[in-house]
Amino acid sequence: MPYIPNTDDDRRMMLEAIGVDSMEALLKSIPEDVVLEGLLKLPSAASEMEVLREMEALCGRNKTSCRVFAGGGIYDHFVPSAVLALAGRPEFVTAYTPYQAEVSQGTLQVIYEFQTHICRLTGMDAANASMYDGASAAAEAALLSLNTTGRDKVIVSETVNPLFREVIRTYLSGRETELVILPHNRGHTDLNRLEREFDDRTAGVILSQPNFFGLIEDIEAGAELSHRFGGHLIVAIDPISAVLLKTPGACGADIVVGEGQPLGIPMNFGGPLLGFFAVRQELIRRMPGRLAARTTDAAGNPGFVLTLQTREQHIRRDKATSNICTNQALCAAMATFYISLMGRKGLRKAALLSMERAHEAAERLFTLPGFEPYFEGDFIREFAIRVPGAAGDYVDRLVREYSILPGINAGRYFSDMDDCLITAFTEKRMRVEIDDWYAAMKELSKDAVLSEM
Repeated sequence: MPYIPNTDDDRRMMLEAIGVDSMEALLKSIPEDVVLEGLLKLPSAASEMEVLREMEALCGRNKTSCRVFAGGGIYDHFVPSAVLALAGRPEFVTAYTPYQAEVSQGTLQVIYEFQTHICRLTGMDAANASMYDGASAAAEAALLSLNTTGRDKVIVSETVNPLFREVIRTYLSGRETELVILPHNRGHTDLNRLEREFDDRTAGVILSQPNFFGLIEDIEAGAELSHRFGGHLIVAIDPISAVLLKTPGACGADIVVGEGQPLGIPMNFGGPLLGFFAVRQELIRRMPGRLAARTTDAAGNPGFVLTLQTREQHIRRDKATSNICTNQALCAAMATFYISLMGRKGLRKAALLSMERAHEAAERLFTLPGFEPYFEGDFIREFAIRVPGAAGDYVDRLVREYSILPGINAGRYFSDMDDCLITAFTEKRMRVEIDDWYAAMKELSKDAVLSEM
């Protein structure tokens, strides 16, 4: 059993051992504005029945039937019923990777097939048995690049998802690493500025395809720059849009990561999500997490095992590639079921329908006075709109008055973009829903124009 200090003397000895004189000093890195002063302001005790009634009333205030036109990494795609049915079977209902291969062949086979699907989708040589989410996968990719090259600088394009960038910043905060956020140029990665930022300290650069604004980036140019300076190119992709694009591997990427939620995982408030992580062959032993592999037993029968488990729980701490302790095995299984059921043609059809509806909606919306593309450039199923008025008002009012979530207010992440709404489309958005979205946007724009007069 672990030792749990339970006296003042115990706590004092532990604080002295780590070089601090009080609990307050130990917690000084926590921002003051989130530190609780005094006791929690909780109501008096209540019965279970009373608490349930209160919780149900609070839940009833949620908007649960919005038509979703928001993206930013989480998308409202159709999930075939078979995905959830298979995921609910007892042999798959676990979020954990099995250790005993001899009794876990079914789960290990699914994970192996997940890795295979990701390799085909990304054009890379190897993929691991999943990460927590796309953001932590991107952060782990930065660490891999730093550890492999022995350098101390990472460049991240400002067009990469802002939430990814925050997680990367957090992961790198505990080590002496320079993190450079490269400002965008009209919605695209500024390749000229990227070239000026590269030096012999740069481990790699992280780009996104498509980027946070929905625009297509020049990944091949990014790869050429990275390799010229001896660094890695890390690409964060949208797995549905990727079906219509040249694979990152064919473009020269060294590491490919992404959020796997669009692959058959329903949207949830905060998760669970699924990160995928793929690399070129020469980086396979540096990958975080673990891999499932196919082998044969003593009798020549095929079987599946865990292999290359380069994490702290399996090897010496100083030899570990990462301190990731688990993975999203159930979500990875759901993604495997989804890709297998959809097949190459089904995935392509979902991507094409999403693109078709996005382009039709954009063409229609931009005929209205006051609406225009925020940036110029090619996009697939997500694009940035300059709206008359504040984008946050459109989000708040369309949700409240029309049960439509019209997109993401870019002003939440970019201080000079309060009039930018980033809208996404999937194959689930029927034309009648797009008609309603268009009508609501048109109606609210009239109020915005009047308020500016």
